[in-house]
Amino acid sequence: MKKFVTLFTDSYKELKSVRTITTAAMLAAIAIILGMFSINVGSTIRIGFSGIPNGVCAYLFGPVVGGIFAGGLDVLKYLLKPAGPFFPGLTAVVILAGVLYGCFYYKKPITFWRVLLAKFVVMLICNVILNTLCLSVLYGKGFMVILPARVIKNLIMWPIDSMIFYSILKALNLLGILKAVRRNFA
Repeated sequence: MKKFVTLFTDSYKELKSVRTITTAAMLAAIAIILGMFSINVGSTIRIGFSGIPNGVCAYLFGPVVGGIFAGGLDVLKYLLKPAGPFFPGLTAVVILAGVLYGCFYYKKPITFWRVLLAKFVVMLICNVILNTLCLSVLYGKGFMVILPARVIKNLIMWPIDSMIFYSILKALNLLGILKAVRRNFA
């Protein structure tokens, strides 16, 4: 339990660093650019790659920074390119996803199985259950009507997203980028 609490306190301390804020800002810029290339499939399914910087931010700075980053970025992306009505519940779900990623990745070695498990937990809790509930409330469609398509989409995207994220983190690690960023914060 103490290690779990330490994750949050250490992540909170990261917020006091100017380098954390500037690195998060650069990751946000990348996420916004990637978000411009998302693919909408109907009104309830969107496939995109802007979640990659969210995971990198959570990996580097932990659950507190990951949650704040994800929530702030969600609002900023909506302001820049609105896709449907704004719904605070969806932003809360994105914040939860950032916190969950931070809990799985922060100060832990990245393995494919860790990424696969983290993606599964986030996809199940946030994407399938909570986002579907929010979309049901937002669009007035029945939860069970929306659920099957979202389950299928997330089951298909789960290994794909996991492999992409794992490959990118490994590449950034091999290039020494993650080590350089971490060294500057130690």
